[in-house]
Amino acid sequence: MKKILVLNSGSTTVKYQLFLMDGQKHQVLAKGMAERIGISGSSVSMSVDENEKLVKEVELHNHIEAIKEVLNMLLSGPIKSVEEIDAVGHRMGHGGEYFDKSVVIDEDVLDKAREAGDLLPLHGAAFLYGIDAITELLPKVKQVATFDSSFHQSMKKEAFLYAIPLEQYEKHKIRRYGFHGTSHKYVAEEAAKMLGYKGKFISCHLGGGASVTAIEDGKSVDTSMGFTPMAGMIMGTRCGDIDPYIPLHIMKTQNKTADEVNAMLNKESGWCGLTRGYTDLRDIEEQYLEGNQDAITAVDVYVHALIKYIGAYMAVLGGVDAIIFTAGIGENSSFIRKKVCERLKFLGIELNEEANHLRGQATEITTPSSKVKVLVIPTNEELMIAEDTYALLHDNVVLMEKAS
Repeated sequence: MKKILVLNSGSTTVKYQLFLMDGQKHQVLAKGMAERIGISGSSVSMSVDENEKLVKEVELHNHIEAIKEVLNMLLSGPIKSVEEIDAVGHRMGHGGEYFDKSVVIDEDVLDKAREAGDLLPLHGAAFLYGIDAITELLPKVKQVATFDSSFHQSMKKEAFLYAIPLEQYEKHKIRRYGFHGTSHKYVAEEAAKMLGYKGKFISCHLGGGASVTAIEDGKSVDTSMGFTPMAGMIMGTRCGDIDPYIPLHIMKTQNKTADEVNAMLNKESGWCGLTRGYTDLRDIEEQYLEGNQDAITAVDVYVHALIKYIGAYMAVLGGVDAIIFTAGIGENSSFIRKKVCERLKFLGIELNEEANHLRGQATEITTPSSKVKVLVIPTNEELMIAEDTYALLHDNVVLMEKAS
């Protein structure tokens, strides 16, 4: 049995889970978060079960201090010594074309991750903070990187190339990469277990960030996010797909800089832009039911965009066996799921209303006679990272078998 610490480092947060891994079996020993790193009011929390949560308010000036406090909190119960931690798995954002699976971190991996991180300006550096912190605090512990983009490296050129001069791809690596890969991979594997086969799946990861992926026989065929996570579906504050001339038009006619337009499209658009400030679907749904026209329009635009992607990916796959909903909105919004399923009745989808209102578990929400299955599967990116990290502790044998 091995104890695996999984870290998901953001610019001002570190989410973590400590797993006890034994082959395909696992147990979550603790989980929590360091919040508001570098900001006043910072804290570290830890839960060891659903009924107990420890919170410590402490100044966290940087990620090294934050992860040191995480380790101190773990020492209060889940572990007696940091030497019990066998490995640390990190969620990473962008692996470029270098990585199609999880890898043990060394200097070469770090150099390539830094280079690829430049393609992800809003988040790239943040993913490296956790690695730097663990390197300083636990220098002897093996570290593993799992990249959000790696699952999509199975896409063919016809799916990832943009129709711009080829030198932009050959010299500057501008292409579709896709993200949320760890989540899409996890739910596709869980769907295969539920259905008893690897089929043609369309995975809808719908949260603050959102992406749709066409999956065949466990491999990504196409995905909605592109060169950056701003492409594709409408998101909490990101615009999703727009005419590429729009940013240039705004810059020319409104005297805005590239940075200002970037901030607009990444932080002021999506749900936020369409509803004049709302980013949480729970608030938007409430406004929708109260007749707020902006909220009604935003929901209609969102569902329309999702239907377009599902339809497009059905064509790419040559049919679909199951549509999967996951992540915050996908898992929790029976409201959005019902609207989507109603629009897809022409496929022979028959919604089971009672099942659609279940939460917190993997569920089929269509009737037995439905021609296309619709599944709700809670994502677990941390477990996927822990499994890959555990595999890489065993000379890559298990990971290579899974990859094949």
